[in-house]
Amino acid sequence: MTPQGRPLPPTSSLPPLSTLPALSEGKLLAALDSLTALYRPLLGTSLALAGASADMVPGSKKDPPPPHPHDPADSGYVSATETEDEDDDNPATCPRGEALASIRADSFERAHAERWLTGLLGRAATLPCLADDGDLLNRVLDLASGILDSFYAAPLDEEEARLEEAASFTRTFSFEPPPALDREEKKTTSSSSPSSPSSPIQVHLNDGLAGTDSSDPDDVGLQSWGAAVILSELLCSDPSHFGLTRLPTSSPRIIELGAGTGLVSLVLAHLLPRLGVTGDSTTIIATDYHPSVLANLGANVEANFPPQKDEKPHPAAPLVAPLDWASPLDAESPPFRHLGGADMLVATDVVYAPEHARWLRDCASRLLAPHGIFWLLVTVRRAGRFQDLRVAETVEAVFSGEGDAGRDCRRDPVGRRLAILHSETLEKRRGVGRGDESDYRLFSIGWA
Repeated sequence: MTPQGRPLPPTSSLPPLSTLPALSEGKLLAALDSLTALYRPLLGTSLALAGASADMVPGSKKDPPPPHPHDPADSGYVSATETEDEDDDNPATCPRGEALASIRADSFERAHAERWLTGLLGRAATLPCLADDGDLLNRVLDLASGILDSFYAAPLDEEEARLEEAASFTRTFSFEPPPALDREEKKTTSSSSPSSPSSPIQVHLNDGLAGTDSSDPDDVGLQSWGAAVILSELLCSDPSHFGLTRLPTSSPRIIELGAGTGLVSLVLAHLLPRLGVTGDSTTIIATDYHPSVLANLGANVEANFPPQKDEKPHPAAPLVAPLDWASPLDAESPPFRHLGGADMLVATDVVYAPEHARWLRDCASRLLAPHGIFWLLVTVRRAGRFQDLRVAETVEAVFSGEGDAGRDCRRDPVGRRLAILHSETLEKRRGVGRGDESDYRLFSIGWA
Protein backbone atom coordinates (compact mmCIF):
# COMPACT_ATOMS: atom_id res chain seq x y z
CA MET A 1 0.00 0.00 0.00
CA THR A 2 0.98 3.61 -0.47
CA PRO A 3 1.59 5.92 2.52
CA GLN A 4 -1.98 7.18 1.99
CA GLY A 5 -3.38 3.68 2.44
CA ARG A 6 -4.21 3.19 -1.22
CA PRO A 7 -3.70 -0.40 -2.45
CA LEU A 8 -0.90 -1.11 -4.90
CA PRO A 9 -1.48 -3.37 -7.90
CA PRO A 10 0.50 -6.64 -8.10
CA THR A 11 2.78 -5.26 -10.84
CA SER A 12 3.93 -2.56 -8.40
CA SER A 13 3.82 -4.41 -5.08
CA LEU A 14 5.25 -7.85 -5.80
CA PRO A 15 9.02 -8.38 -5.75
CA PRO A 16 10.45 -9.84 -8.98
CA LEU A 17 10.59 -13.63 -9.00
CA SER A 18 14.33 -13.44 -9.62
CA THR A 19 14.76 -11.82 -6.17
CA LEU A 20 12.90 -14.52 -4.23
CA PRO A 21 16.08 -16.33 -3.10
CA ALA A 22 17.27 -13.14 -1.37
CA LEU A 23 13.87 -12.28 0.13
CA SER A 24 13.42 -12.32 3.90
CA GLU A 25 10.64 -14.21 5.63
CA GLY A 26 8.86 -10.98 6.59
CA LYS A 27 8.96 -9.54 3.08
CA LEU A 28 7.65 -12.77 1.56
CA LEU A 29 4.70 -12.91 3.95
CA ALA A 30 4.06 -9.20 3.38
CA ALA A 31 3.76 -9.84 -0.37
CA LEU A 32 1.33 -12.70 0.25
CA ASP A 33 -0.59 -10.55 2.72
CA SER A 34 -0.94 -7.84 0.07
CA LEU A 35 -2.38 -10.35 -2.41
CA THR A 36 -4.69 -11.77 0.25
CA ALA A 37 -6.08 -8.29 0.94
CA LEU A 38 -6.67 -7.84 -2.79
CA TYR A 39 -8.13 -11.17 -3.81
CA ARG A 40 -9.36 -12.82 -0.61
CA PRO A 41 -10.73 -9.79 1.26
CA LEU A 42 -13.06 -11.81 3.50
CA LEU A 43 -10.00 -13.40 5.08
CA GLY A 44 -7.96 -10.20 4.98
CA THR A 45 -4.64 -10.19 6.79
CA SER A 46 -5.77 -12.71 9.41
CA LEU A 47 -4.41 -15.67 7.45
CA ALA A 48 -0.88 -14.34 7.32
CA LEU A 49 -0.97 -13.05 10.86
CA ALA A 50 -2.40 -16.30 12.21
CA GLY A 51 0.77 -18.07 11.21
CA ALA A 52 3.28 -15.24 11.61
CA SER A 53 5.94 -15.57 14.26
CA ALA A 54 6.08 -13.03 17.09
CA ASP A 55 8.84 -11.02 15.47
CA MET A 56 6.63 -10.28 12.45
CA VAL A 57 3.62 -8.74 14.17
CA PRO A 58 3.79 -5.00 14.91
CA GLY A 59 3.27 -4.32 18.55
CA SER A 60 4.98 -7.52 19.67
CA LYS A 61 7.97 -7.60 21.95
CA LYS A 62 10.33 -8.03 19.00
CA ASP A 63 11.00 -5.66 16.17
CA PRO A 64 8.46 -5.31 13.34
CA PRO A 65 9.20 -6.84 9.95
CA PRO A 66 11.32 -5.00 7.40
CA PRO A 67 9.39 -2.76 5.02
CA HIS A 68 7.93 -4.08 1.79
CA PRO A 69 10.56 -3.76 -0.98
CA HIS A 70 8.29 -1.56 -3.07
CA ASP A 71 6.75 0.44 -0.25
CA PRO A 72 9.18 1.70 2.42
CA ALA A 73 6.38 3.36 4.36
CA ASP A 74 4.14 0.33 4.98
CA SER A 75 4.95 -3.32 5.72
CA GLY A 76 1.48 -4.50 4.75
CA TYR A 77 0.70 -5.86 8.22
CA VAL A 78 -1.82 -4.66 10.78
CA SER A 79 -1.92 -5.23 14.49
CA ALA A 80 -3.77 -8.31 15.64
CA THR A 81 -6.12 -6.00 17.53
CA GLU A 82 -6.42 -3.32 14.87
CA THR A 83 -9.78 -2.99 13.14
CA GLU A 84 -10.84 -1.25 9.96
CA ASP A 85 -14.00 0.52 8.92
CA GLU A 86 -16.30 -2.19 7.57
CA ASP A 87 -16.90 -0.04 4.47
CA ASP A 88 -13.24 0.49 3.61
CA ASP A 89 -13.48 -2.02 0.77
CA ASN A 90 -16.79 -0.68 -0.53
CA PRO A 91 -16.21 1.23 -3.80
CA ALA A 92 -19.45 3.14 -3.29
CA THR A 93 -18.35 4.75 -0.03
CA CYS A 94 -14.57 4.81 -0.01
CA PRO A 95 -11.85 5.79 -2.53
CA ARG A 96 -9.76 2.90 -1.26
CA GLY A 97 -12.63 0.51 -2.04
CA GLU A 98 -12.89 1.99 -5.52
CA ALA A 99 -9.18 1.42 -6.09
CA LEU A 100 -9.45 -2.16 -4.82
CA ALA A 101 -12.36 -2.90 -7.13
CA SER A 102 -10.43 -1.48 -10.06
CA ILE A 103 -7.38 -3.65 -9.37
CA ARG A 104 -9.47 -6.79 -8.86
CA ALA A 105 -11.21 -6.21 -12.18
CA ASP A 106 -7.93 -5.71 -14.05
CA SER A 107 -7.21 -8.96 -15.91
CA PHE A 108 -3.59 -7.93 -16.59
CA GLU A 109 -2.90 -7.41 -12.88
CA ARG A 110 -4.56 -10.69 -12.00
CA ALA A 111 -2.52 -12.51 -14.66
CA HIS A 112 0.64 -10.98 -13.19
CA ALA A 113 -0.36 -12.13 -9.70
CA GLU A 114 -1.13 -15.59 -11.06
CA ARG A 115 2.27 -15.90 -12.73
CA TRP A 116 4.01 -14.68 -9.56
CA LEU A 117 2.13 -17.14 -7.33
CA THR A 118 2.83 -20.00 -9.71
CA GLY A 119 6.51 -19.07 -9.74
CA LEU A 120 6.59 -18.86 -5.94
CA LEU A 121 4.94 -22.27 -5.56
CA GLY A 122 7.49 -23.81 -7.88
CA ARG A 123 10.44 -22.28 -6.00
CA ALA A 124 9.19 -22.27 -2.39
CA ALA A 125 10.92 -25.45 -1.29
CA THR A 126 14.30 -24.06 -2.41
CA LEU A 127 14.07 -20.57 -0.86
CA PRO A 128 16.65 -19.92 1.90
CA CYS A 129 14.15 -18.11 4.14
CA LEU A 130 11.95 -21.24 4.20
CA ALA A 131 14.63 -23.94 4.12
CA ASP A 132 14.87 -24.53 7.87
CA ASP A 133 11.22 -24.14 8.82
CA GLY A 134 8.85 -26.80 7.49
CA ASP A 135 5.84 -25.19 9.18
CA LEU A 136 6.56 -21.83 7.57
CA LEU A 137 7.05 -23.49 4.17
CA ASN A 138 3.67 -25.18 4.46
CA ARG A 139 2.07 -21.91 5.58
CA VAL A 140 3.47 -20.12 2.53
CA LEU A 141 2.27 -22.95 0.28
CA ASP A 142 -1.18 -22.80 1.87
CA LEU A 143 -1.44 -19.02 1.52
CA ALA A 144 -0.21 -18.93 -2.07
CA SER A 145 -2.36 -21.87 -3.14
CA GLY A 146 -5.43 -20.38 -1.47
CA ILE A 147 -5.05 -17.12 -3.37
CA LEU A 148 -4.44 -18.97 -6.63
CA ASP A 149 -7.44 -21.24 -6.02
CA SER A 150 -9.66 -18.18 -5.53
CA PHE A 151 -8.98 -17.18 -9.14
CA TYR A 152 -10.64 -20.38 -10.35
CA ALA A 153 -13.56 -20.60 -7.95
CA ALA A 154 -16.83 -19.15 -9.22
CA PRO A 155 -17.11 -15.64 -7.68
CA LEU A 156 -19.79 -14.77 -5.18
CA ASP A 157 -21.91 -11.77 -5.97
CA GLU A 158 -21.47 -8.69 -3.77
CA GLU A 159 -24.44 -9.35 -1.51
CA GLU A 160 -23.46 -12.98 -0.92
CA ALA A 161 -19.92 -11.91 -0.11
CA ARG A 162 -21.16 -9.47 2.54
CA LEU A 163 -23.13 -12.25 4.20
CA GLU A 164 -20.09 -14.51 4.48
CA GLU A 165 -18.39 -14.69 7.86
CA ALA A 166 -14.64 -14.16 8.06
CA ALA A 167 -14.24 -17.75 9.27
CA SER A 168 -15.83 -19.27 6.17
CA PHE A 169 -14.78 -19.59 2.59
CA THR A 170 -17.41 -20.70 0.10
CA ARG A 171 -16.24 -22.25 -3.13
CA THR A 172 -18.28 -23.30 -6.14
CA PHE A 173 -16.97 -26.17 -8.23
CA SER A 174 -18.35 -26.74 -11.72
CA PHE A 175 -17.79 -29.87 -13.79
CA GLU A 176 -18.77 -30.66 -17.35
CA PRO A 177 -21.71 -33.09 -17.60
CA PRO A 178 -20.98 -36.68 -18.64
CA PRO A 179 -21.10 -37.51 -22.35
CA ALA A 180 -24.33 -38.84 -23.82
CA LEU A 181 -24.77 -42.58 -23.29
CA ASP A 182 -26.26 -45.11 -25.67
CA ARG A 183 -28.28 -47.17 -23.24
CA GLU A 184 -31.93 -46.15 -23.44
CA GLU A 185 -32.50 -46.28 -19.72
CA LYS A 186 -29.69 -43.74 -19.22
CA LYS A 187 -31.42 -41.09 -21.32
CA THR A 188 -33.91 -40.05 -18.69
CA THR A 189 -33.10 -37.97 -15.66
CA SER A 190 -34.47 -38.90 -12.27
CA SER A 191 -36.96 -36.50 -10.71
CA SER A 192 -34.63 -36.28 -7.73
CA SER A 193 -31.89 -34.74 -9.84
CA PRO A 194 -31.76 -30.97 -9.23
CA SER A 195 -30.38 -30.15 -12.70
CA SER A 196 -30.89 -31.08 -16.34
CA PRO A 197 -28.64 -33.65 -18.05
CA SER A 198 -26.89 -31.00 -20.17
CA SER A 199 -26.16 -28.45 -17.45
CA PRO A 200 -22.83 -28.44 -15.58
CA ILE A 201 -22.63 -30.29 -12.29
CA GLN A 202 -22.12 -27.67 -9.61
CA VAL A 203 -21.20 -28.19 -5.98
CA HIS A 204 -21.06 -25.42 -3.36
CA LEU A 205 -18.78 -26.05 -0.40
CA ASN A 206 -17.75 -24.31 2.78
CA ASP A 207 -14.00 -24.76 3.18
CA GLY A 208 -13.81 -23.02 6.57
CA LEU A 209 -10.57 -21.14 7.15
CA ALA A 210 -8.98 -23.22 4.41
CA GLY A 211 -5.24 -23.54 4.55
CA THR A 212 -4.51 -21.95 7.91
CA ASP A 213 -2.93 -25.01 9.51
CA SER A 214 -2.20 -28.11 7.45
CA SER A 215 -1.00 -29.96 10.58
CA ASP A 216 -4.44 -29.77 12.23
CA PRO A 217 -6.65 -32.75 11.27
CA ASP A 218 -9.76 -30.61 11.53
CA ASP A 219 -8.34 -27.95 9.23
CA VAL A 220 -7.19 -30.60 6.74
CA GLY A 221 -10.71 -32.02 6.66
CA LEU A 222 -12.23 -28.57 6.19
CA GLN A 223 -10.38 -28.06 2.91
CA SER A 224 -11.12 -29.33 -0.59
CA TRP A 225 -7.83 -30.76 -1.82
CA GLY A 226 -6.59 -31.07 -5.38
CA ALA A 227 -7.05 -34.85 -5.55
CA ALA A 228 -10.79 -34.53 -4.84
CA VAL A 229 -11.14 -32.01 -7.68
CA ILE A 230 -9.17 -34.25 -10.06
CA LEU A 231 -11.24 -37.34 -9.27
CA SER A 232 -14.50 -35.39 -9.54
CA GLU A 233 -13.51 -34.20 -13.02
CA LEU A 234 -12.64 -37.74 -14.09
CA LEU A 235 -15.87 -39.21 -12.75
CA CYS A 236 -17.88 -36.69 -14.76
CA SER A 237 -15.85 -36.90 -17.96
CA ASP A 238 -15.54 -40.69 -18.12
CA PRO A 239 -18.06 -42.41 -15.80
CA SER A 240 -17.77 -45.72 -17.65
CA HIS A 241 -14.05 -45.93 -16.79
CA PHE A 242 -15.03 -46.08 -13.12
CA GLY A 243 -17.83 -48.57 -13.68
CA LEU A 244 -20.55 -46.05 -12.89
CA THR A 245 -22.54 -47.05 -15.96
CA ARG A 246 -22.43 -50.69 -14.79
CA LEU A 247 -23.68 -50.05 -11.29
CA PRO A 248 -27.02 -51.60 -10.32
CA THR A 249 -29.62 -49.05 -11.47
CA SER A 250 -31.91 -49.80 -8.54
CA SER A 251 -29.75 -49.78 -5.40
CA PRO A 252 -26.06 -48.94 -5.83
CA ARG A 253 -24.02 -48.53 -2.66
CA ILE A 254 -21.06 -46.14 -2.57
CA ILE A 255 -18.95 -45.07 0.41
CA GLU A 256 -16.39 -42.26 0.48
CA LEU A 257 -13.62 -42.69 3.05
CA GLY A 258 -12.17 -39.49 4.53
CA ALA A 259 -14.72 -37.37 2.68
CA GLY A 260 -13.63 -34.04 4.20
CA THR A 261 -15.83 -31.36 2.66
CA GLY A 262 -17.73 -34.02 0.70
CA LEU A 263 -16.88 -32.87 -2.83
CA VAL A 264 -16.63 -36.35 -4.40
CA SER A 265 -19.76 -37.69 -2.67
CA LEU A 266 -21.77 -34.63 -3.72
CA VAL A 267 -20.54 -34.88 -7.32
CA LEU A 268 -21.60 -38.54 -7.38
CA ALA A 269 -25.01 -37.65 -5.94
CA HIS A 270 -25.52 -35.19 -8.80
CA LEU A 271 -23.99 -37.49 -11.42
CA LEU A 272 -25.70 -40.84 -10.84
CA PRO A 273 -29.25 -39.66 -11.69
CA ARG A 274 -27.90 -38.46 -15.05
CA LEU A 275 -26.68 -41.99 -15.66
CA GLY A 276 -30.14 -43.43 -15.06
CA VAL A 277 -29.48 -44.45 -11.46
CA THR A 278 -32.52 -43.36 -9.47
CA GLY A 279 -31.76 -41.19 -6.46
CA ASP A 280 -34.51 -42.70 -4.29
CA SER A 281 -32.70 -46.03 -4.11
CA THR A 282 -29.08 -44.88 -4.21
CA THR A 283 -27.00 -45.10 -1.05
CA ILE A 284 -24.01 -42.77 -0.92
CA ILE A 285 -22.33 -42.48 2.47
CA ALA A 286 -19.76 -39.73 3.08
CA THR A 287 -17.60 -40.65 6.07
CA ASP A 288 -14.98 -38.95 8.20
CA TYR A 289 -13.72 -39.07 11.75
CA HIS A 290 -13.31 -35.61 13.32
CA PRO A 291 -16.49 -34.00 14.78
CA SER A 292 -15.95 -30.53 13.30
CA VAL A 293 -15.27 -32.05 9.88
CA LEU A 294 -18.46 -34.14 10.10
CA ALA A 295 -20.47 -31.06 11.12
CA ASN A 296 -19.17 -29.11 8.12
CA LEU A 297 -19.73 -32.13 5.87
CA GLY A 298 -23.36 -32.35 6.97
CA ALA A 299 -23.85 -28.62 6.35
CA ASN A 300 -22.39 -28.98 2.85
CA VAL A 301 -24.76 -31.84 2.06
CA GLU A 302 -27.77 -29.78 3.18
CA ALA A 303 -26.57 -26.76 1.20
CA ASN A 304 -26.43 -28.79 -2.01
CA PHE A 305 -29.48 -30.98 -1.34
CA PRO A 306 -31.84 -28.93 0.88
CA PRO A 307 -34.35 -30.93 2.95
CA GLN A 308 -37.87 -31.30 1.54
CA LYS A 309 -40.85 -29.30 2.76
CA ASP A 310 -41.67 -31.96 5.36
CA GLU A 311 -38.08 -31.60 6.67
CA LYS A 312 -37.19 -35.06 5.41
CA PRO A 313 -33.75 -35.33 3.82
CA HIS A 314 -33.53 -34.90 0.07
CA PRO A 315 -33.76 -38.39 -1.50
CA ALA A 316 -30.55 -37.88 -3.48
CA ALA A 317 -28.54 -36.45 -0.57
CA PRO A 318 -25.54 -38.47 0.62
CA LEU A 319 -25.69 -39.80 4.16
CA VAL A 320 -23.05 -38.54 6.59
CA ALA A 321 -21.54 -40.98 9.07
CA PRO A 322 -18.52 -41.15 11.40
CA LEU A 323 -15.99 -43.86 10.58
CA ASP A 324 -12.74 -44.68 12.34
CA TRP A 325 -10.58 -46.80 10.03
CA ALA A 326 -8.67 -48.20 12.98
CA SER A 327 -11.80 -49.45 14.75
CA PRO A 328 -13.25 -52.76 13.51
CA LEU A 329 -16.55 -51.99 15.26
CA ASP A 330 -17.37 -48.92 13.16
CA ALA A 331 -17.81 -50.90 9.97
CA GLU A 332 -20.37 -53.10 11.73
CA SER A 333 -22.46 -50.19 13.05
CA PRO A 334 -25.33 -48.35 11.33
CA PRO A 335 -25.54 -47.34 8.52
CA PHE A 336 -22.96 -49.93 7.43
CA ARG A 337 -24.35 -53.02 9.14
CA HIS A 338 -27.23 -53.61 6.73
CA LEU A 339 -25.50 -52.24 3.67
CA GLY A 340 -24.51 -55.66 2.38
CA GLY A 341 -21.14 -54.47 1.14
CA ALA A 342 -20.34 -51.42 -1.00
CA ASP A 343 -20.30 -51.63 -4.79
CA MET A 344 -17.72 -48.87 -4.76
CA LEU A 345 -15.37 -47.20 -2.28
CA VAL A 346 -13.65 -43.91 -3.07
CA ALA A 347 -10.93 -42.00 -1.22
CA THR A 348 -8.74 -39.05 -2.22
CA ASP A 349 -5.56 -37.75 -0.58
CA VAL A 350 -6.11 -39.58 2.71
CA VAL A 351 -2.68 -41.14 3.35
CA TYR A 352 -0.36 -38.95 5.46
CA ALA A 353 1.45 -41.64 7.44
CA PRO A 354 2.43 -45.28 6.80
CA GLU A 355 -0.20 -46.58 9.22
CA HIS A 356 -2.94 -44.75 7.33
CA ALA A 357 -2.54 -47.06 4.33
CA ARG A 358 -2.80 -50.12 6.57
CA TRP A 359 -5.88 -48.82 8.38
CA LEU A 360 -7.42 -47.90 5.04
CA ARG A 361 -6.85 -51.42 3.68
CA ASP A 362 -8.32 -53.07 6.77
CA CYS A 363 -11.36 -50.78 6.75
CA ALA A 364 -11.94 -51.30 3.01
CA SER A 365 -11.75 -55.07 3.44
CA ARG A 366 -14.68 -54.89 5.87
CA LEU A 367 -16.81 -52.66 3.65
CA LEU A 368 -16.23 -53.69 0.04
CA ALA A 369 -18.63 -56.17 -1.57
CA PRO A 370 -17.15 -59.28 -3.29
CA HIS A 371 -17.65 -57.65 -6.70
CA GLY A 372 -16.81 -54.11 -5.54
CA ILE A 373 -14.00 -51.76 -6.59
CA PHE A 374 -12.06 -49.36 -4.40
CA TRP A 375 -10.81 -46.23 -6.22
CA LEU A 376 -7.97 -44.62 -4.28
CA LEU A 377 -6.30 -41.42 -5.53
CA VAL A 378 -3.15 -40.48 -3.62
CA THR A 379 -1.19 -37.26 -3.89
CA VAL A 380 2.54 -37.33 -4.51
CA ARG A 381 4.39 -34.48 -2.80
CA ARG A 382 8.01 -33.74 -3.61
CA ALA A 383 8.26 -30.65 -1.39
CA GLY A 384 7.09 -29.60 2.05
CA ARG A 385 6.28 -31.59 5.15
CA PHE A 386 5.30 -34.82 3.38
CA GLN A 387 8.03 -34.94 0.75
CA ASP A 388 9.76 -37.85 2.50
CA LEU A 389 6.58 -39.93 2.74
CA ARG A 390 6.51 -42.17 -0.32
CA VAL A 391 2.73 -42.42 -0.39
CA ALA A 392 2.38 -44.47 -3.59
CA GLU A 393 5.07 -46.93 -2.51
CA THR A 394 3.43 -47.26 0.93
CA VAL A 395 0.07 -48.06 -0.64
CA GLU A 396 1.65 -50.57 -3.01
CA ALA A 397 3.45 -52.31 -0.15
CA VAL A 398 0.36 -52.54 2.05
CA PHE A 399 -1.87 -53.95 -0.69
CA SER A 400 0.81 -56.35 -1.99
CA GLY A 401 0.32 -58.71 0.93
CA GLU A 402 4.08 -59.11 1.19
CA GLY A 403 6.55 -58.21 3.94
CA ASP A 404 5.74 -56.38 7.18
CA ALA A 405 3.43 -53.86 5.49
CA GLY A 406 1.26 -56.57 3.97
CA ARG A 407 1.21 -58.84 7.00
CA ASP A 408 -2.12 -59.93 8.51
CA CYS A 409 -4.26 -58.76 5.57
CA ARG A 410 -7.90 -59.59 6.05
CA ARG A 411 -9.28 -62.12 3.54
CA ASP A 412 -12.80 -62.80 2.31
CA PRO A 413 -14.61 -66.14 2.92
CA VAL A 414 -13.00 -67.73 -0.13
CA GLY A 415 -9.49 -66.62 0.80
CA ARG A 416 -9.11 -63.57 -1.45
CA ARG A 417 -7.44 -60.37 -0.24
CA LEU A 418 -7.61 -56.80 -1.46
CA ALA A 419 -4.96 -56.10 -4.08
CA ILE A 420 -4.10 -53.40 -6.60
CA LEU A 421 -5.65 -54.35 -9.94
CA HIS A 422 -4.37 -51.35 -11.88
CA SER A 423 -2.63 -48.03 -11.27
CA GLU A 424 -1.88 -44.95 -13.33
CA THR A 425 -0.13 -41.62 -12.84
CA LEU A 426 -2.09 -38.40 -13.34
CA GLU A 427 -0.41 -35.08 -13.95
CA LYS A 428 -1.00 -32.06 -11.75
CA ARG A 429 -3.27 -29.54 -13.42
CA ARG A 430 -2.68 -25.82 -13.53
CA GLY A 431 -4.68 -23.99 -10.91
CA VAL A 432 -5.70 -27.17 -9.06
CA GLY A 433 -4.24 -28.18 -5.71
CA ARG A 434 -1.44 -26.83 -3.56
CA GLY A 435 2.03 -26.02 -4.72
CA ASP A 436 3.55 -29.02 -2.94
CA GLU A 437 1.42 -31.42 -5.00
CA SER A 438 3.56 -32.91 -7.79
CA ASP A 439 1.28 -35.51 -9.37
CA TYR A 440 -1.27 -38.16 -8.42
CA ARG A 441 -1.52 -41.96 -8.47
CA LEU A 442 -4.89 -43.55 -9.13
CA PHE A 443 -5.28 -47.11 -7.83
CA SER A 444 -8.05 -49.55 -8.72
CA ILE A 445 -8.26 -52.04 -5.87
CA GLY A 446 -10.38 -55.19 -5.65
CA TRP A 447 -10.53 -58.74 -4.32
CA ALA A 448 -7.88 -61.03 -5.80
